Amino acid sequence: MLGLAVLFGSIVGFALGLTGGGGGVFAVPLLVYGLAIAPREAVGISLAAVGGTAMFGAISRLLRGEVELRTGLLFSLAGMVGAPVGAYWSKLVPERLLLVLFALLMFAVAYRMWSKAKNPKVASGVCSTESDRPRNGRDRSACQRDKDGTLRLTSRCARLLVLVGLLTGVLSGMFGVGGGFVIVPALVLFSGMAIHQAVGTSLFVIVLVSVSGVISHMAAGNPLSLEVAIQFMIGGFAGMWLGNVVATHLKGPTLQKAFSFAVVLVAMFVIVKSVVL
Repeated sequence: MLGLAVLFGSIVGFALGLTGGGGGVFAVPLLVYGLAIAPREAVGISLAAVGGTAMFGAISRLLRGEVELRTGLLFSLAGMVGAPVGAYWSKLVPERLLLVLFALLMFAVAYRMWSKAKNPKVASGVCSTESDRPRNGRDRSACQRDKDGTLRLTSRCARLLVLVGLLTGVLSGMFGVGGGFVIVPALVLFSGMAIHQAVGTSLFVIVLVSVSGVISHMAAGNPLSLEVAIQFMIGGFAGMWLGNVVATHLKGPTLQKAFSFAVVLVAMFVIVKSVVL
């Protein structure tokens, strides 16, 4: 049990180190099918382990100035409100259906990442910078950034970011994922943040949202094995370090495609185990 928990944690940490998110989509299947932990308890352990591992990466990136605190805090506050809602909903859903919904979420994640890898320069139309803002006519983008990259946090922009943050929190509380696979593209597309800052800010948000999710999970009376969560985090720290090293030597699209392929395989396994067997 100890060796497997550390090994599985390193896989989760490796995914977090590479992409700034996505580790949670592996954590729940590994806990359920690798360690024979009940799905509801796996959600809580996943939140605790992913949040702890993300904190390890967030601190180093914060020291390097790769975390946009103002935007991250806005996302985090909204996500911390959404997490208890997701935790409550998860208690109302049968465990087998919860796993099937989780697998469908994984397919959506894989599709998004594969599409982004094939065409990484697709514009979102919701955020603009000083350089690409139209000279004539009104700029209809929800968020704008100045030439130095500073985000203009208007009321319209804040509402958009809060909405996406709430969605992230609901997904985190319901499925035990940190929400990084939602946060990173949302920060890039909706706030116009540079990718390296989006990864760092995502890890910062994951920490706070996961804390809210764990508290909500335990308050709802769901079990949580701290022993397994700690073992997962130990492996996660090593995986996070290795993921950061590998990420510096591989191209982004290659990493995204490989990650997408792995997520599809895991999702298919979950569907087969939940529905067929």
